[in-house]
Amino acid sequence: MIGEPGRPWRDDWPLRWLIDGMNVVGSRPDGWWRDRDGAVRALVDVLDEFAAGQDPQVSVVFDGRPVDVASRRVDVRFAPRRGPNSADDEIVRLVRGDPDPGSLRVVTSDAALASRVRQLGAEVMGAGAFRRRLEGSGE
Repeated sequence: MIGEPGRPWRDDWPLRWLIDGMNVVGSRPDGWWRDRDGAVRALVDVLDEFAAGQDPQVSVVFDGRPVDVASRRVDVRFAPRRGPNSADDEIVRLVRGDPDPGSLRVVTSDAALASRVRQLGAEVMGAGAFRRRLEGSGE
């Protein structure tokens, strides 16, 4: 995990992020559940700024029905099926199909998902730590 003892953040790693969108949205209890579509759009807007500032490749996967959202720099996806772990399963599918999973940073605080993608070679960053990074007070 990024930030673990013995595995500090490295700026020389290729920047490729795969984000569990609703996990990041839910990392801050700010009433997002009253306007889920608005919360999805707001996160995509912040990710767009993040992608512009550091030029990383950023993909985000959301659970639930698709929301009409536009992004200039972020690959926005919605899990192809509904139900428990649908976004998690899609993230695992993407990591498994990636030719270089070791260069991926999966953002999630879901322990089961984190374990699954680590076994495939991806790095993991917690949703709260990533949110703080987006807000400028993180790593």
